[in-house]
Amino acid sequence: MKIDSHQHFWKFDPVRDSWIDDSMAAIRRDFYPEDLEPILNRYNIDGCVAVQVGQSETETEFLLSLADKHDFIKGVVGWVDLMDPHVRERIAYYSSFKKLKGFRHILQGEPDRAYMLNPQFMKGIAALKNYDLAYDILIFPDQLGYSNQFVKNVSGVRYVIDHIAKPDIKNGNIDKWANNMKIIAQHENVWCKISGMVTEANWHNWKISDFEPYLDVVFEAFGADRVMFGSDWPVCNVAGGYDKMISIVESYVSKLSADEQARFWGLNAIEFYKLN
Repeated sequence: MKIDSHQHFWKFDPVRDSWIDDSMAAIRRDFYPEDLEPILNRYNIDGCVAVQVGQSETETEFLLSLADKHDFIKGVVGWVDLMDPHVRERIAYYSSFKKLKGFRHILQGEPDRAYMLNPQFMKGIAALKNYDLAYDILIFPDQLGYSNQFVKNVSGVRYVIDHIAKPDIKNGNIDKWANNMKIIAQHENVWCKISGMVTEANWHNWKISDFEPYLDVVFEAFGADRVMFGSDWPVCNVAGGYDKMISIVESYVSKLSADEQARFWGLNAIEFYKLN
């Protein structure tokens, strides 16, 4: 079974989605399951995990309502206020939804780069353990060191790093990022999504070989058992689209064994998110 472990849906809101600037005009519109399903069918992908973009419980409810109507949406990564002293009650509420598989906060956008080390935030994360829910770590490379401390402080939670922590592929910066990825990968409860890479490259002039050194680092650090495919659709459309994103990883994983390829394309996501 093939799973796209990372994609988004939204009804475009110019205020909430102000991060979509003029350079990203290709995604300045609504994106719904009806837009994604034919793409998944084209590539024989059986299901997907819908990930939050808005920082509100309204976003979580929106994604859960879509998942309820579309069987191919196998899981939802929503949002709750992890800084709320009463967050445990909200997590308990959402845990009753079968397709709610985890939560995410847009750490990459926080002015405090060590936001994840706030004691209240860590207390919220620790509450996920009681409901067997996962946490997606969305960061830039400058936050990898803090994230390593974070996962060390709050053990027993399943973590996955989104978009290989967004290294500076465009300028070929790799050494510091690679070292920090190797360190955080030593925690066996930390996984990694092979996703979102095209948006960190030169949008209009990248080539498949640009990504290979970064993929080498991730596969060596995490192994084939803790990596998963994610398209980051529709965001990937700003740098070539779903077909281009999938061509990068198809080329790379073709050298893996059949078992490793099966794990990468779906089995790891099913195991990590506990998808039905």
